[in-house]
Amino acid sequence: MDRQWERMLRHCTLCPRMCGVNRLAGEKGFCGAGGETVKVARAALHFWEEPCISGERGSGTVFFSYCTLRCAFCQNREIRGGAAGAEITVERLAEIFLEQQGRGALNLNLVTPTHYLPQIVRALEIARGKGLALPVVYNTSGYERAEVLRMLEGYVDVWLPDFKYMSETLARDYSSAPGYRETALAAIEEMVRQAGEPVFDEDGIMQKGVIIRHLALPGQLADAEAAVQALFSRFGNRVYYSLMNQYTPPPFRLKWENLNRRLSPAEYDALIDYAVELGVENGFTQEEGTAEESFIPPFDLEGVLPGA
Repeated sequence: MDRQWERMLRHCTLCPRMCGVNRLAGEKGFCGAGGETVKVARAALHFWEEPCISGERGSGTVFFSYCTLRCAFCQNREIRGGAAGAEITVERLAEIFLEQQGRGALNLNLVTPTHYLPQIVRALEIARGKGLALPVVYNTSGYERAEVLRMLEGYVDVWLPDFKYMSETLARDYSSAPGYRETALAAIEEMVRQAGEPVFDEDGIMQKGVIIRHLALPGQLADAEAAVQALFSRFGNRVYYSLMNQYTPPPFRLKWENLNRRLSPAEYDALIDYAVELGVENGFTQEEGTAEESFIPPFDLEGVLPGA
């Protein structure tokens, strides 16, 4: 492992929390992740990303356990706190990357990877030395340090960040993420710098570029519109926008009443109309009824352990 990455595990500053814990000595920070190994909950083909990511053959997703956010409405809460997943070595992670390629995956899709970046970079180096040639997709909450992302230049091809909130209050209340807006905007700036103009292959599968996701939340149309406006004013149509209506209330009641219902068609239509009026041309939308479908696979260790 490169010394600069190892230093980050000894004094962890990978995410904006900058906990400073020594993960190689067994200390745990906000995310809860360990040091030398990685915890993975699923590694399989995934067909529910944007069409230019999943295509017809599927995206080779690797779902990492733990997270740097604490979203009240998280649909991946089973892995967010590490309840699901198995600890594996960096060498096994490299094997998983190659196995995804062997399954015919269109890309290697790293889901919530930030807290394991030192191990992931080493695994990519090992796998590339053994023939890995897939585009790498960095699938993230957007709560990233731009300084850390600069260290990934040459490792990531497609960036798939969320941009969740404009409001500092919403970021703190819903995700325990102070400073989310400015942190995420700076991170996306770095992603766009690295990716450059979007590039697609002959089948329309993205090879390089940035797709920014925004999950529209019920009762927060003004914040959603402000988010789209802020993004478009900075990045225009150099990036793609994925405006999602798939919000699903958790199985328990939240203290914010608006989060206990689904997004209404009227709210979503208003957001799409707003984006079109702004001039957004490169975008993805979701059909009505999407929230009733399951976009979250079972975190049953498929593809994680040898022979699984």
